[in-house]
Amino acid sequence: MRIVIGEDSALFREALARLLADAGHEIVAKVGDAPTLVAAVSAHEPDLAIVDVRMPPDLTDDGARAARQVRAAHPKLGILLLSQHVETRHSVELVASGGFGYLLKDRVFDVDDFLDALRRVAAGGTALDPEVVARLLGPRRTDDDPLTTLTGREREVLALMAEGRTNVGIARRLWLTDRTVETHVGSILGKLRLASTDEDHRRVLAVLMFLGAA
Repeated sequence: MRIVIGEDSALFREALARLLADAGHEIVAKVGDAPTLVAAVSAHEPDLAIVDVRMPPDLTDDGARAARQVRAAHPKLGILLLSQHVETRHSVELVASGGFGYLLKDRVFDVDDFLDALRRVAAGGTALDPEVVARLLGPRRTDDDPLTTLTGREREVLALMAEGRTNVGIARRLWLTDRTVETHVGSILGKLRLASTDEDHRRVLAVLMFLGAA
């Protein structure tokens, strides 16, 4: 796929570009600040943008804000945020639009998982770091919230759904059979009172409820 990298650390930027090129991807631009990132996406129209949350000029959440800007201009663009620490201000909106990932930078060193996350995001799915999911959860809700009816195992399954895992991936992670995961997913969707329409759409709604965006 064609990729733009937005990362202010020259060393990390070049290492990431080399890793992706070795995996067969085309790096169409490598930039070190948020305004140049926006311009590069507009100029090259890549399949995916990998963006550091904190970038110049302000070194606060410039990268995340730039990600929202380019997503508004290019709705089909896959976006993967990278960060040293979890920052969630802009994440829920981007999760809701699909084709979005948010990983802590040390996840890059697990190369196979990282490349798998890129593929999921470019295909319109999600890839959320477990620590990001935990932070997005926030404080638990009142007793009338349907999420409180989920069992511990169902919450584990839903958390992995939020990371972007398929039923097969969830089964492997939790050492369950595919059929058992399907049963848990069906129970989750029923308890959250999500109408029986498109299965993928219901999964997205369930994840958004879980992250507090619904």
